Amino acid sequence: MIFNYNSLAKEDYEQVNKELERKDSLEVLKWAYEKFGDKLVYSCSFGVEGMVLIDLISKVKKDATIVFLDTDFHFKETYELIEKVKKRYPTLNIELAKPEVTPEEQAKQHGDRLWERDPDACCNIRKMVPLERELSRYDAWISGLRREQSPTRANTQFVNQDNRFKSIKICPLIHWTEEEIWMYVKLHQLEYNELHDRNYPSIGCEYCTKPVAEGEDPRSGRWANSEKTECGLHK
Repeated sequence: MIFNYNSLAKEDYEQVNKELERKDSLEVLKWAYEKFGDKLVYSCSFGVEGMVLIDLISKVKKDATIVFLDTDFHFKETYELIEKVKKRYPTLNIELAKPEVTPEEQAKQHGDRLWERDPDACCNIRKMVPLERELSRYDAWISGLRREQSPTRANTQFVNQDNRFKSIKICPLIHWTEEEIWMYVKLHQLEYNELHDRNYPSIGCEYCTKPVAEGEDPRSGRWANSEKTECGLHK
C-alpha cells in the first residue's frame, strides 16, 4: 500500500487501524517511521503528553524532527522547558516555527488584543498558517491527542485522514489516560512544564490559557471567555 494522503481511501485507513489496534504506542511509532522516515514530523506543544511522546520518539528515531509552533505568545515556562528538552535529547531536531506576521504587525493590521476579539483569527495567523507551511514539507505528522481529553477527540484513531492539512495524522497515545501519562513522566523522571503543577492541565498561549478549578473539564482553561475549544489544528 502506498502511504500518502492522495492515494489512501477511507477503507485503507480502516484497514491500517485494524492492523494496528493491538499495538502499543512504541510499536505504532516504529510503524510510522518505517513507513514515512524523514517525511514524518512531530508537531509538539510541549504539554505533558508531548514529554511522553518525545521520550518514545527518541527511542525509535534519535534524529527525528519536532516542530513547535512558536506563536510569540507562549508562557516563559514553555520556552524554558524547550531548552531543557534540547539538552536532554541533543540529537533530536527541534525547530521553532514562527508566523510570518510579528505581534507588532498583527496589532497594526488587526488592532490590539486580537485574541480577545477574534480568537479564531489569531489562531489562524499564529498557528494554522505556520503549521500548514511546515506540514507541506512532510507526508505525515504525529500528534499527542488522547481520546479521553475531550468529546471532539473521542473517535481519534492511530492513523487519521487529515483533510484540513491534506496529510496523514498519526496519534500514538489515543488509549492513554491522564494517570498513565503522569505515571510515565514520573517513572522516567521526565521534565515537564511547571505550569501543570499550578492547575494548568492544558497549556497554550499565555493570553488564552487560564488555570482550571478542581473538577472542571481539563480544557476549560483554554479560550476560557469564549465558546472556542480547539485552535483548529485537530478539526
